[in-house]
Amino acid sequence: MWYNLGGAQWIMAKYTVDASSSDSSTSKVSQPRVSVATVNYVPGYGIAVWNNYNNPELTGKILPHGSSWRVFAEATDSNGELWYNLGGAQWIMAKYTRGGSSNTSSSSSVSASSNNGSSSSSNTTQATTSAAAKVVSLASAQLGKAYVWGANGPSAFDCSGLVNYVYSQVGLSLGRTTYVQVNNGTTVSMNNLQPGDLLFWGSASAPYHVGIYVGNGQYIHAATPSQGVIKQSISQYFYPSVAKRVL
Repeated sequence: MWYNLGGAQWIMAKYTVDASSSDSSTSKVSQPRVSVATVNYVPGYGIAVWNNYNNPELTGKILPHGSSWRVFAEATDSNGELWYNLGGAQWIMAKYTRGGSSNTSSSSSVSASSNNGSSSSSNTTQATTSAAAKVVSLASAQLGKAYVWGANGPSAFDCSGLVNYVYSQVGLSLGRTTYVQVNNGTTVSMNNLQPGDLLFWGSASAPYHVGIYVGNGQYIHAATPSQGVIKQSISQYFYPSVAKRVL
């Protein structure tokens, strides 16, 4: 069973509850208490835009620190986190913003259109590049640490624990296991890799290993208990099965 939310927007009914229920935990979309939100994260970096506030997936958009966006609605997810809707299937976590002026132009709302203007496009590109640089720096800082199955850091990691730890530092929640992480972002060609892309080995839908591409044909990963976190070059003898762009 699926529910239509208007136009080409559908959700699976099994992940919802009756909005008319008396259950106080029911999450509902409501009118926002702020008309504009300003990204308040680490200067030089941005926050991710998600397609929903419950069971969200990344849209691939990054909003730069200090930028302001019109808020059309707000909602609280099942964990009690407040989210802002920026129009359509575009949501951000309210905790990474501060209330802005209601005089900001509505044209600053997020759009997939190429007509947003060169300034907005440039800001987004710069934010993505900065986020990738931070990911590479954070991953590099883990080199030499131990591999421990199930470890999430910061002193030891397994492969997906390393990815979860590094990307959480730039505001991205990619999930804890390779099976979840591979569902984030967009698939990219191995000939078109960029720093910050994820490399997976094994089945494209259920991989057993993951690493972080850092440029120059190299990646950082929590390899094995005997190797720990290391940097390696992509090899034909251990070639990734799929690459995903999440920044």
